[in-house]
Amino acid sequence: MTRIDAKFAELTAAGKKAFVAYVMAGDPDYDTSLEVIKGLPGAGVDIIELGMPFTDPMADGPTIQLAGQRALEGGQTLEKTLAMASEFRKADDTTPIVMMGYYNPIYNRGVDKFLADAKTAGIDGLIVVDLPPEEDDELCIPAQKAGLNFIRLATPTTDDQRLPKVLQNTSGFVYYVSITGITGAAAAQAADVAPEVARIKAKTDLPVIVGFGIRSPETSREIAGVADGAVVGSAIVGKLADGATVPEVLEFVRGLAGGAHSA
Repeated sequence: MTRIDAKFAELTAAGKKAFVAYVMAGDPDYDTSLEVIKGLPGAGVDIIELGMPFTDPMADGPTIQLAGQRALEGGQTLEKTLAMASEFRKADDTTPIVMMGYYNPIYNRGVDKFLADAKTAGIDGLIVVDLPPEEDDELCIPAQKAGLNFIRLATPTTDDQRLPKVLQNTSGFVYYVSITGITGAAAAQAADVAPEVARIKAKTDLPVIVGFGIRSPETSREIAGVADGAVVGSAIVGKLADGATVPEVLEFVRGLAGGAHSA
């Protein structure tokens, strides 16, 4: 059982929905980013998604693209992102961390080395946006053998014919993308999301968490109400881009988490 599995078991036993927060590692700089990450569990975050900065993030909108650019310009590397997780683990051995990003930096490091280093750093799962199920032998299967969850994205265009393939080797949870498009592009609508979540849950026992287009405690509550939890990324990253202090960012996160937990 991974930390992710344990977290969902704990939430289910408490009758609570999950709140997942995404932050870009190294944005706006290493120290500030680490301070935010360390503060997330105290602000009500159940699972941390740690973005791996990459030069060509095809699924991300301008907010997260710019965060990745700031991080890279500030010297953030995959090595430093793993170090950030290790530093977080010194004080917190229970909050799951999922690394989210693209395959190129992992491939460049070498899959075996990356997985060993990720496990040592206390990473629990991976979301790699540009590796479809047809490439499972590349990273998904080795990751699961190494004890890491491999979390797959399902979207509004994942039809009933495609869905079984998407779910086949997924573990931890399923990440349902609430909109067609990039991160931060449109607002998620619970009425649209509910039947899609039900369709996915009819095919898997895994929790289904919904992200993209959630910017307020109200939307967080509405979306968590029709799923097993909500993910917020661009809205949090945008606060840092606007110059909010770490306490201000964490207070904003606390409101979002409270929305999901009240569902």
